[in-house]
Amino acid sequence: MSKTTLTAGRPSVAKGRAATLSSLSDETALKRVNFSIPADEHMKLKIYAARQGKTITDLLSDYVATLIKDVA
Repeated sequence: MSKTTLTAGRPSVAKGRAATLSSLSDETALKRVNFSIPADEHMKLKIYAARQGKTITDLLSDYVATLIKDVA
């Protein structure tokens, strides 16, 4: 009789670096930006975004894109 050795772990790791969702994606890596604003300004920004049919993230991302469009 031959002995079989069992091992634990992910089979994909044994073949090299495992693929991750981010490594399979064609999207650019994202960085989170956090900052604080007064509660009343946040509420007004939220209302403005809703009236535009966008999220606050959409609004701020678009604005940042316009700020840096000419930066090399």
